[in-house]
Amino acid sequence: MIIWLNGSYGAGKTTTARELAALLPDARVFDSETVGALLRPVLAGVPVGNFQDWPPWRGVVVATATQVLWYTGGTLLVPQTVLSEEYWVELSAGFAEQGVPVRHVLLHCDPDTLTRRIRTDTAPESATAGPWRLRHREPYREALPWLRRAAEVVDTTDLTPAQAAAVIAAGREA
Repeated sequence: MIIWLNGSYGAGKTTTARELAALLPDARVFDSETVGALLRPVLAGVPVGNFQDWPPWRGVVVATATQVLWYTGGTLLVPQTVLSEEYWVELSAGFAEQGVPVRHVLLHCDPDTLTRRIRTDTAPESATAGPWRLRHREPYREALPWLRRAAEVVDTTDLTPAQAAAVIAAGREA
């Protein structure tokens, strides 16, 4: 099974995935951004705003995640923001075609909390990611209607990543 953790950039998906991996037996985190890094030099001449805009990214994510899951078993945790409904439909259809069940979980918090978390994130990788995350608050807000329909929503406004992971592990919505 795949548990896809979606949410705004800076919502705590990766941190929650690490916490969740510690709670679930045979769970591992699959960072699908590494697929974008893999494709970037190959597709260097193809301009995009986000590597998700490359159709090969979506296909390679499905193929790689499926292969890893078949090889390892257990649960694959994918912390990745997907704000395009079209891309999500393509990804989920690809997994369905491979017979891979996907639990789509949206980590959501109120806008003020999100902004505060982004601005106070002191992780080294966040120094350059902060402005990107702040710029994508509005696209996230615009995607919320379809995200709420397509995913199980876990409101993290008053939860730590460990608490959010516990909610997800328990299989219930918050």
